Amino acid sequence: MAAFWAVSIRELHMSLWRTWSELREQTRLSVIVDSAHCQQLATNVRCQQPHSETVVALKSPKPPLLLGAPPRLAYPLVVFMIRETETDELLHPDETVILVNVVHLRDPVCPLPTSILAQYLKQASGQLSCLKQLYLATGDPSSSDDGGSTQISGSLSLAEPVACADSTGPLLCTDSVLQDCPGIEQLCVVCHYFPLSRALLPCRHTCICAVCFGKLDRCPMCRAAITSYFCIRSEEYVPPNAIESKVNSKSKVAVHWLDALNDRLTDFLGFR
Repeated sequence: MAAFWAVSIRELHMSLWRTWSELREQTRLSVIVDSAHCQQLATNVRCQQPHSETVVALKSPKPPLLLGAPPRLAYPLVVFMIRETETDELLHPDETVILVNVVHLRDPVCPLPTSILAQYLKQASGQLSCLKQLYLATGDPSSSDDGGSTQISGSLSLAEPVACADSTGPLLCTDSVLQDCPGIEQLCVVCHYFPLSRALLPCRHTCICAVCFGKLDRCPMCRAAITSYFCIRSEEYVPPNAIESKVNSKSKVAVHWLDALNDRLTDFLGFR
């Protein structure tokens, strides 16, 4: 794990476009971010044993960071989680080699709450993916202001490719991740019978099962047009004929052009 204070935004994104072989050599020399493009090294910790847990505390930088007024040209803190590999080790192209966390730190000039601004996954193939949150239906209207839909921070994430040499599509979430989220109603919000199993795109609401997906053109949570989806769990619970009869009747990839035009107009006028 390597962390850096005040990293140049431009240089960070340029470095993330490099191949894994180039980045691996940099990590061995502890120069994944050149000293000319950051103000200080926050920490550099190497794990001694596989799968061991280590608590790392970062002290406030001295002297204080000089970031200037927004819009800024540097991120306050960037944390890299890097896979330790040998030169001759053959990695599968889909294996993750670097996780990048971009963190905003609240200060008097920019009083926004401290939070993670972005997370990126670098795969051995060269693909760079941006992690985005999924929205899960809790089934408890009192838990949020929008009728039961809430964002589960750090629970489920969608990997959206932003640059790739050999794209293999989004990452999938497993059943165990859902089961580890306490208080989440895991049933489809439409039929309340089958478990929810599909994340809708582009709105990222995870709220319906495979059977109900074949009956909908729009997300039942926000009414956004459904252009695609991906599965977050196995759908073996559904008889095959229950899906085929609905899916074959209508394609979800091609949205009617009037619906697409209506959505664009709604966004332009600011009504959504």
